[in-house]
Amino acid sequence: MNLGILASHEGTNLQVILDACNQKTINASVSVVISNNSASRALKRARQSNVLGLHMSKMTHFNEEKLDIAITEIMKSNQVNLILLAGYMKKIGPSLLNQYKNRIINSHPSLLPFYSGQGMFGDLVHQAVIENKEEFSGITLHLVDHDYDHGPKIAQKTVKVLPNDDIISLKKRIQFIEHQFWIETLQKISQKEIDLDVVGLEKESFQV
Repeated sequence: MNLGILASHEGTNLQVILDACNQKTINASVSVVISNNSASRALKRARQSNVLGLHMSKMTHFNEEKLDIAITEIMKSNQVNLILLAGYMKKIGPSLLNQYKNRIINSHPSLLPFYSGQGMFGDLVHQAVIENKEEFSGITLHLVDHDYDHGPKIAQKTVKVLPNDDIISLKKRIQFIEHQFWIETLQKISQKEIDLDVVGLEKESFQV
């Protein structure tokens, strides 16, 4: 698999994926990393691994449609066949969605469809889970469609919320599991144990 990764901030999932590719844990390579944040550590991680890292945002392309098309062309020119959203905070545009139908995967730190949608990300998810005294939280990997945290589920992993959990402790435990979950799932995709086109046939996207 030839991976393209979109990331906005620290790029911790990106680093795990880069390491797995370099160590041949998964049969894949990362060809390009794009961030909407010029100061993103994800770009530094990419360049340190000799991977093309590009800042592409409204600062580089003032028109959203042109930005969407430009990102699509970068992915195509680098022969990317699977796109991963590793903490990417922007909605995916129609050009990229159409070109990479059933080939864009997002990770969300909850058991979708719960605690999802625009503005529900990162610490806000964990805070809501704790405030609502949920017994479980988790991670969902899903195909990306036109809306935030929406699209057919690829895989979910449940994480128990402990009685003494706060936002930081729950976040750290979910992130630790999330890193390995990405690799396990990518292994299954590369080995054809998960068929993304079959997943994409799922009629019901996440709805509350």
